[in-house]
Amino acid sequence: MQTIMIVEDDPKIAELLQSYIKKYGYNVTSVADFDHVMDDFHKNRPELVLLDINLPSYDGYYWCRQIRTQSICPVIFISARTGEMDQVMALENGGDDFITKPFHSEIVLAKIRSHLRRAYGEYAVKVGERVLERDGLKLYPERLEFLFGTKAASLTKKEADIIESLMERYPRVSGREDLLEKLWDDQSYVDENTLNVNITRVRKKFHELGIEDAVETVRGAGYRLNVTWTKAGDQ
Repeated sequence: MQTIMIVEDDPKIAELLQSYIKKYGYNVTSVADFDHVMDDFHKNRPELVLLDINLPSYDGYYWCRQIRTQSICPVIFISARTGEMDQVMALENGGDDFITKPFHSEIVLAKIRSHLRRAYGEYAVKVGERVLERDGLKLYPERLEFLFGTKAASLTKKEADIIESLMERYPRVSGREDLLEKLWDDQSYVDENTLNVNITRVRKKFHELGIEDAVETVRGAGYRLNVTWTKAGDQ
């Protein structure tokens, strides 16, 4: 069952959308804490997001950009804003479609079905899912999942990119400059400590899988994957 996440601060509209979409067999979740939208996104891992623009604290453009750092799932904006520039902003900030309020529920459902088909169904590009494997350790970059035996860890996009680089270059070193270029388009604006913070998070993900000392710091060069586990370790 595919999950639709609604990010709408008008409870009446959110309830209307939720009850209508549920009738057609979808799992629907609605955000309640608009300061922590990404927490709900990570928890529910939706296949599609319906996103308002006018939200408390941060607007929908901001949250769409945050989603795009984690996922390529379809994002449909639903807003009372009708200006052309609002629609342009929605698309330029990572949105896939735009529906104006007031809306017809049938149109919302039709657009949901259309985008789900394009992203996952009969119209989706049939490309085999990538998986990187090293001695029983598996990384699924598109799923943002990290597996070892029966244990699994969810990843952010940057964590997955770092692990992918380490696994692809093993047993060679992944240089700091190479990692910065892979993770950020313009590394001149990245604080040196930012990469260190992300490496620390990656090490914690290995720890979640019961693996220690897997990311070795090579002084003056970068980082290297250190295979401290064996296939027998997942038994």
